[in-house]
Amino acid sequence: MKFRKKPVVIEAVQYTGSNLAEICKFMKKSYQQIYNTDGTLSIETLEGTMKANPFDYIIKGVNGEFYPCKPGIFNKTYEPVEERPLFHQLPK
Repeated sequence: MKFRKKPVVIEAVQYTGSNLAEICKFMKKSYQQIYNTDGTLSIETLEGTMKANPFDYIIKGVNGEFYPCKPGIFNKTYEPVEERPLFHQLPK
């Protein structure tokens, strides 16, 4: 039997190694909670603590959980979504 992954829109931020403030805001964590002195991040996941290296993506899952994802896998799995306004303006 074959299965297809359900389409789901996720939120993610790529960790560049120099955007720690953006990652902390995204995850609602302080840098002391996630930053390691070797430049990696410690991400608490449902499966335990995982390390994120620079250029990994930090994904917010459908239940609000966070986890890192390698760029190659991220790019094969996800594509950008055009964000549209909630209401369309009617022509005058």
